Amino acid sequence: MKILAINFLALLLFASCVNGQDQPGDHDFAALPAPKAGEKLATFAGGCFWALAEGMSELKGVNRVVAGYAGGKVKNPTYEQVCTRTTGHAESVQIYYNPSVISYATLAEAFFYAHDPTTLNRQGPDEGTDYRSAIFYRTPEEKVTIAAVIAKINAGKHYASPIVTQVVPYKVLYPAEVYHQGYYRAHPSAGYIRSVSVPKVMKLRAAKSELLKPEFKGK
Repeated sequence: MKILAINFLALLLFASCVNGQDQPGDHDFAALPAPKAGEKLATFAGGCFWALAEGMSELKGVNRVVAGYAGGKVKNPTYEQVCTRTTGHAESVQIYYNPSVISYATLAEAFFYAHDPTTLNRQGPDEGTDYRSAIFYRTPEEKVTIAAVIAKINAGKHYASPIVTQVVPYKVLYPAEVYHQGYYRAHPSAGYIRSVSVPKVMKLRAAKSELLKPEFKGK
């Protein structure tokens, strides 16, 4: 779990923020709506889904982001089960986007700037397969696009090391519990959010400022 991957001070801050804030229904699973007419889906995993969901939701053309679990073998896993690293799932996000505003290639490129895709099974203090970097493609065309984006970023030397993101076919995403949805904005004072999540969101904003919705520009 995340609270085991951060230092003692951050642990106390995180715990003090979370304790006592649960509401009825928080631990129910969130809904996973069908895409609306004209919407497409993309499913990514890039470490903690709190930061990734926030970062991707700030992009123009992204209508909705649902945090969930993908890539594993257990149906409808709980957060606690995924944290044991026995389910095979990674913390993931399902993105509902308008392809007339943002292309899959642009979305994928933004994803690579929203986390560190060069560290295997690790994002900052979070370590384990549940924090792996992965893209779950739906079509052969998406697979080709992902390969081209990875080649572009590697060639540009944005990162000192090559990208190690897992690229695999999409099977299913199980939505996470209600309390994980929009967690970044709901708990801005949490120690983990301030120390780990905020820097990741700021990283994406700085790298791809031209893709941001107007309300996030200059922040």
